[in-house]
Amino acid sequence: MSDLPLILGIETSCDETGVGLVRGCELLGESVASSVDQHVRFGGVVPEVASRAHLEAMTPTVRRALDAAGVKLSDVDAIAVTAGPGLAGALLVGVSAAKAYAMALDKPLYGVNHLVGHVAVDQLEHGPLPKPAIALLVSGGHTSLLLVNDLATDVVSLGDTVDDAAGEAYDKVARLLDLPYPGGPPIDREAQKGDPKSVRFPRGKWGDGTYDFSFSGLKTAVARHVEDADRRGEPLVVADIAAAFQDSVVDVLTRKAVDACVEHGVGTLVISGGVAANSALRARAEQRCREAGVELRVPRPKLCTDNGAMIAALGAEVVAAGLPPSSLDLATDTSLPVESPLAR
Repeated sequence: MSDLPLILGIETSCDETGVGLVRGCELLGESVASSVDQHVRFGGVVPEVASRAHLEAMTPTVRRALDAAGVKLSDVDAIAVTAGPGLAGALLVGVSAAKAYAMALDKPLYGVNHLVGHVAVDQLEHGPLPKPAIALLVSGGHTSLLLVNDLATDVVSLGDTVDDAAGEAYDKVARLLDLPYPGGPPIDREAQKGDPKSVRFPRGKWGDGTYDFSFSGLKTAVARHVEDADRRGEPLVVADIAAAFQDSVVDVLTRKAVDACVEHGVGTLVISGGVAANSALRARAEQRCREAGVELRVPRPKLCTDNGAMIAALGAEVVAAGLPPSSLDLATDTSLPVESPLAR
């Protein structure tokens, strides 16, 4: 393992400044600086605030990751960085820093895909990913179902959200229920105390024959339920609403993901992204995968959220595949397609 290249990964697609050091499938050290507290009063991420936070956090976060790994910057063999998708200003900070490190160290630069990084990070916990695998990526900005034939060269999109991502729906519903931002953890906590059958909320695109997702209608249904209760003067049972909302989300996500595994004859499902830390999603996925004879792989919660380890993990795959590095005039791409694990 020690003769494998040491990859430094930098992630700045949204509001976390993440740096990780990976050798093969081994995570040596990482550090994350989050600016989420600066966005709470706005109820969502403010791009300019996030960009400035990345600028301030970059150097100390790199230093902490190196210290955690017990290595020096000069030990690094290659630099991997999120080139997209993400917020324009936030991506620019990370890519600019990565270019500076690559030039100073005279090491190759690899601009990689944030979404594929979320899948690659699973290898740091469970070892090499079987080929092919199905990946369900669920985060604040993305809900995608992927066929992963090869992390570095062959990722196919099977379906995506047509409106709100699952994580975005959690944030909006949390606001309706006067729960804190970000909405995922508080809704999950409330849902554990509630009755998921108390309200029957819609399941968007439930049986449309596609692997696409839709959560905008669900969010609207929750809003109308809250408005109706307020108009009638009835108290809101927040735990029940949270449980019913969450039941609808995880029901659709897990059904479509397992159906994709069965239809494509794939025996492994990876769930990744920030919402993968959700307890109900994990439990329902375990149940349905067990019934379908599918192996379920979910990284530990710390690796599900945005971090530099996932970018280093994908960088390690790209280097191992022998792909040429990105050029030093690498541009960011806020809508980099998932079919492009490596940006040029």
